[in-house]
Amino acid sequence: MSRSQKADQDLTKVLNQLWHLDKNRLRPGTDYRISLQGKAGYVAQGSNVARDQAKAPLFTYVNEDKLKSIKTYEYFISLLDNYEMSTGVSETVTSEELKENKLFIDAIVETDVMKCAHQYLVKKGKSPSDLGQFKRQLYDIWFRLYHRDRSGGEDSCGFEHVFVGEAKYGKEIMGLHNWVQFYLQEKHDHVDYKGYKARDNKDTPDEDDHVLNLQFSWKGLVKPVGGSFIGVSPEFEVALFTIIFLMSTEKMTSVVVKVDEYVLELVVCRHGQSIGTSYPKLLSSNNRDL
Repeated sequence: MSRSQKADQDLTKVLNQLWHLDKNRLRPGTDYRISLQGKAGYVAQGSNVARDQAKAPLFTYVNEDKLKSIKTYEYFISLLDNYEMSTGVSETVTSEELKENKLFIDAIVETDVMKCAHQYLVKKGKSPSDLGQFKRQLYDIWFRLYHRDRSGGEDSCGFEHVFVGEAKYGKEIMGLHNWVQFYLQEKHDHVDYKGYKARDNKDTPDEDDHVLNLQFSWKGLVKPVGGSFIGVSPEFEVALFTIIFLMSTEKMTSVVVKVDEYVLELVVCRHGQSIGTSYPKLLSSNNRDL
């Protein structure tokens, strides 16, 4: 087991603090309901054929009024339509969109989750204590545009990849690791949930799990397996992945942590000074063994 594979105690501690501070997390069964249905099968890399093991959508109910009443979700949702799906197609960032990016960052840094993450990063010497400079740092990590496809212009950024999703050469889905985007795309019939991914029967997820491995198609392209937090707030995901990104200089960082009852592998890939991708992989969940 490599060093990064062992549950990192220090990270585990701060990530659990973030988890407990995430008061904007939605409650399963109350604020939203999911229907896991069948276990998804194997899909060959590059294939867009998947047997549908889930006839119904993943989300059977989401309290949208509650979502829209929470600033960070409201601003987050307004960002989801700002991007071009295909890599290689240059992004045009309007002044309106720049304002939306800024509003989102302003809103998340006011939450207890981001305040805790900021304090931790300052203590570790990874972030400036000045709030304005910290916001600029967040902006660069998540919103600065870069080339994902060498042939085109600046066609991507961390936020787009992780939260919105994009298609590579129109052949495969990349990113789309966010449950709010998944729900909204599913509602508009762009996403078709194919079933949950699990290695064995001990792995079978529950409807109230906050982390899932999923298989789905998006606008006709199949994602064989994608990890996603469910119900957590946007600020929680930004805080968590920002910490992992800044605590490492590796091109790809993978840490195993235990957050609440979940043993997770958290993966972050960097693209220069920005996030290339980041996602959770559920390794196991405690409540299976009760």
